[in-house]
Amino acid sequence: MGVLIVVATVALVVLVIQRMNRAAQGVDTALTNTNLALKQPPGSRIAGIAALEGQLAIWVERPDGGRVLLVDPASQRQLGEIRLGE
Repeated sequence: MGVLIVVATVALVVLVIQRMNRAAQGVDTALTNTNLALKQPPGSRIAGIAALEGQLAIWVERPDGGRVLLVDPASQRQLGEIRLGE
């Protein structure tokens, strides 16, 4: 019984790692040879970047407030913007 628990745990860990690698490959492939201009006002800075299902979520701090830009690296286009309500 103990051996079965160990084997099932190892199989679960391998499955999770494989799925994480498969999800990350889409972003890695899209980022190869990418030159992307975000066209933000002077004084802006990138505060963080996260991969999100083949897209990038880029947290930008601007003089008028922070926002998250959703970018598709494959097409090198900005898909959307999330701002705090005013």
